[in-house]
Amino acid sequence: MKLLGPTARHLVAGGLLGLVVLLAAWLDPLGYFRIAELKALDSQFDLRGPVPAAAPIIIVTIDDDSFDALDRAWPWARAEHARFLDIVSRGKPLAVGFDILFAEESARGPKDDAALGAALARAANVVLAAAYTPTLEAGFTKLDFNPPIKSLRAPTADCAAPPPPRPGARPGAERLPCGFGFANFDNDIDAFVRRAALVRHVRPPRGPGVGEASPATELPAFSLLVLEQAARRGVVPAAPLPAGDFIVNYRGPARTFPSVSYHRVLTGEVPPEAFANQIILVGATTPTLHDLFPTPFAPLGDMPGVEIHANVIETLLLGVPIYPVRRGVVDALTVAAGAFAVLVVRTLRPTLALGAVTGALVAYLAVTHLVFLYARAWMGVATVPLALALGYTGAAVRNFVSEQREKRRLSRFFSPSVVREIVRGQDGGEALESSRRRLTVLFSDIRGFTSMSERIPPEDVVTFLREYLTEMTDAVFKHGGTVDKYIGDAIMALYNVPFEAPDHAAQAVRTALEFQRRLEGLARRYEPSLGAPLRCGVGIHTGDAVVGTLGSAQRLEYTAIGDTVNLGSRLEGVTKDFDVPIVLSEATWTEVREVFATRYLGEVTVKGKEVPVRIYTVIDDGLDVG
Repeated sequence: MKLLGPTARHLVAGGLLGLVVLLAAWLDPLGYFRIAELKALDSQFDLRGPVPAAAPIIIVTIDDDSFDALDRAWPWARAEHARFLDIVSRGKPLAVGFDILFAEESARGPKDDAALGAALARAANVVLAAAYTPTLEAGFTKLDFNPPIKSLRAPTADCAAPPPPRPGARPGAERLPCGFGFANFDNDIDAFVRRAALVRHVRPPRGPGVGEASPATELPAFSLLVLEQAARRGVVPAAPLPAGDFIVNYRGPARTFPSVSYHRVLTGEVPPEAFANQIILVGATTPTLHDLFPTPFAPLGDMPGVEIHANVIETLLLGVPIYPVRRGVVDALTVAAGAFAVLVVRTLRPTLALGAVTGALVAYLAVTHLVFLYARAWMGVATVPLALALGYTGAAVRNFVSEQREKRRLSRFFSPSVVREIVRGQDGGEALESSRRRLTVLFSDIRGFTSMSERIPPEDVVTFLREYLTEMTDAVFKHGGTVDKYIGDAIMALYNVPFEAPDHAAQAVRTALEFQRRLEGLARRYEPSLGAPLRCGVGIHTGDAVVGTLGSAQRLEYTAIGDTVNLGSRLEGVTKDFDVPIVLSEATWTEVREVFATRYLGEVTVKGKEVPVRIYTVIDDGLDVG
C-alpha cells in the first residue's frame, strides 16, 4: 500500500471494504441480506404503484357473500360445482381453472363425483389444482402428492392433442395428465410469495425392492396449464415463457382483477355471456378457508391464492416477468461504491463528502427503480448502499481519529483556530511544507531567571514555568501567533505562518505588550517566593526566513531558520542593555509605526552582524489602534 499514491490507496481501501460487504452478503447466516433485498423489491412495487390488469381474466370468488347466500357448509357438493361449470361453459370461456383441491372422494357419494366429472368432460377446457409436499429422503426429493381423484382426471379431446412445448422440459421426463397442475407457491425466506415456477422435476428415491430409480416426473404448474388451455383457443403470450423461476409482476393488491361472487353465477345474476373469451379462475377469498398469502402488495398476508395465480398468468400472457440483474454487476457496483465513499471522504471537506455520498446513494436508488420500471429487472439494493455507508463511516471515523491526533501534535505550535484550518482545510498539508516567506519573529525571556530558580525548590520552578508559559502561549495564540519552541523560560513565536496575516508585525507587538500586562499579575503572586522582581524582555524582527516542517528522519518540528530568526534572538538580549521591555528592529518598526507609539533607541551592532541595526521600543500608552 505504501508504494501507491494517496488516491490509489483510498480506492484500494474502499474496494476492500466493498469486498467485505460482499463476503458478509454471501455468507449471510441469519438471512439479513436476503430479507433486506426482498423488502427492497417490495419497495419497488410500492413506488411503482398498482397498474390496471390487462389480461382477459375474471376471478370467481368463493367469498363470505357466497357462503351466506348458499347457506351451505364447506366443502360444497361437487354437483354444485358441476352446475356452476355448465353455466359458465355456455359463455364459451377460454379456460376455467379451479383453484380447489378435489383430492378425496366426495362425502356425498360416487354420484357427486360423477356429476362433476361429466361436467369437466363437457367443458373440455378445465384445469384442476393439485398440491404436493416435497420431503427429502435418502438424498432424493420425495413428493407427498395430492392430485384430484381419478374420476375427475378423464382426458378430454383437447388434452389428447399434442401439448405445446414447455420451457424447462427435460427429455424422457414423465408428464402428468394435462387436466391438473400443482398450485403450490414458492415462499421466500420471509414467507412472502414473489416467485413462480412453471415446471417442477422430481425423482422418486431408491429403496429396497425398488431397483433402478424411476424417471423424473414433470409437474406442470396450475397457472401454466390454464394458460395452455387458453392458448389452444387463440390467446398467445406476448413473449416466450420463462425457462426457470421468475418474479411475478404483480399488478396490485387484492381485488385488482375483475371478480364476481360464486353465488351470483348460480343464481343467474351474472349471465354466461359475461365469461365469453375470458380466463376464469375459481378460488377461495374468504379468510375462513385460509388460502391467503403475503405478497409485495399484501404485506399483511391477505392476498388470495387464486389472485396470485391471476397475477402469474397475466405476467406470462403479457410477457412481463421480472428477473434479477446479474450478480456480477451488483458486486462490481458494491466494490466501486466502497472505493468511491472512502475516496471522497479522504479528499473532500466533510460537508462536501457527505453530499457526494448521499448523492451517489440517491442516484443508485433512482437507477434501480428506473431499471425496475423500464427494463423489468431487479437490482440488489442492500450491498451498494451498505458499502457507501460503511465506506463513508469508516473513512470519517479514521479522519476524526487522525484529526484528533494531528490536533494534539499541532496544538503545541498553533492556536486552536489555526489548527482547525490546518486539519480540515484543503491546503493544510501545503501550509506546513517548507518554503521561504516574510514573517515576524518574537523572542521573549525572563530577566535573571537562572539565579531566581536557584533560590526555590525545583518543583516550584516547574509549577511557575507551567503557569507562566501557559499564560504567554495563550497571549501568542490570542494574537494569531505560532509557538515555535520553548527554551527553558524563553519563548520563540512566529507570525504570518502558516497562513497569511497582513498585519503580522502588529500582531507580534500586541503579543509583546500583553506579555508585560500578564506578567504583572504573575509577579504579584510569585515575587515573594522568587525573591526578585519579574521582568520580561521581548525582541521582535520582521524579514524573510525558511519556515515549515523541518528536522531529521527521526523527528520533525515546525520552525523557521535564517538570519531573520537570529537577529530576532539577538534583539531580545539587547533589551537588557537599553533597560526596556520591548525592542523592535527597523523592519518591524516600519510596519507598525502608524499603529503604535514608538521611540528610537539608536543603533546597535549585534553578534553576527557587521552593519549596525537601528532599533526602537514601544510606548505602551494606549495608542494602539489595531
